[in-house]
Amino acid sequence: MVGRFATKSLLMLLCAVILLGWSGVAFAQPPVGGTLPDFTLSAPKDSGEKSYLGLSWLGRSFRIPELKTKVVIVEIFSMYCPYCQAEAPKVNRLYGLIEGNPALKGKIKLIGIGAGNSAYEVGVFKKKYSVAFPLFPDGDFRIHKLMGEVRTPYFIGVKINSDGSHSVFYSKLGAFESAESFLNSMTRLSGLQ
Repeated sequence: MVGRFATKSLLMLLCAVILLGWSGVAFAQPPVGGTLPDFTLSAPKDSGEKSYLGLSWLGRSFRIPELKTKVVIVEIFSMYCPYCQAEAPKVNRLYGLIEGNPALKGKIKLIGIGAGNSAYEVGVFKKKYSVAFPLFPDGDFRIHKLMGEVRTPYFIGVKINSDGSHSVFYSKLGAFESAESFLNSMTRLSGLQ
C-alpha cells in the first residue's frame, strides 16, 4: 500500500514538473532565414494607417505576411525604454526616406510593436515622438514572448514573397548609426537593391 501511494505521488509530481516546464517554454529570437512566429495584429482604426498597410478593406486582425508589400521592418519598442526614445527621431527619418523615395514607397512598410505597452501607452509614444507609421500595443507581452523576449529596440526585417510565404532577413538588437545606412542595409539584405 505504501509503495503504491509513493508511486502515485511520484507520478503526480513528475506530471506537475513537466506541465510547469512546458508553461515556461522560451521562444528564440526570430532567426535570419527563418520565419516570424505566428501572431496577429488588430487592423488599425485610423484610415490613413490602414491605407498605408494596404488594409483599407480589412476590419479584422491580420498577420504581417498578409501585408501587400515586399518588405516589412518591425521595431519592437517600449515607451519606457530610453534607447527607444532616443532612437525615435532616426526611425522617423527612416520612414521619411522610404516614403519620399518613389522606388521604395509601397515596397517597404514600417511598423512598431510596443512590448508590454497598452494602447494608451503606445498612443502617448506615438504622439510624443510624432511617429507617422502604425504602432501596435502588446500589453500582455504575448508577441514579445513569441519573439524571444528581446530587449528593446529590436529590429526585424521580413521579406514577403509573391506566393505569400515570408522569411526573416534581419534580426538584431540595438540602435542603428543613421537612417540612410540602415535603409541601405535593408534594401541590400532583402534583395530590393
